[in-house]
Amino acid sequence: MCRLFATQDPATYTSETRAVRLHGHATSIRLEAAFWATLEEIAEREGMPLSRFVATLHDEVQTLQGDVGNFASFLRVTCLHYLRHMELHTAHVAARNAILREPVAGEMS
Repeated sequence: MCRLFATQDPATYTSETRAVRLHGHATSIRLEAAFWATLEEIAEREGMPLSRFVATLHDEVQTLQGDVGNFASFLRVTCLHYLRHMELHTAHVAARNAILREPVAGEMS
């Protein structure tokens, strides 16, 4: 039953600490390699480097919900949410990109 999980590559659950800047302050975040890989995938789909994606996400969640008590846990759950709702994320990105491509009134194509 658990063989599928028990045989996974140990490198995927090895912890990695990465340096990031949040509000101009250097800090570090420790996550398992699989979560970093998923965050890199999300950032790529968002069209930005991972560091910018993490900083933007931090700013947005702080604006919407106030202080984030455990940002590393938030990032892990973000990965799970993304994996469970990939089609929703894809639709959001496509809609946002369509809006960005629309010509501004008075501009010629």
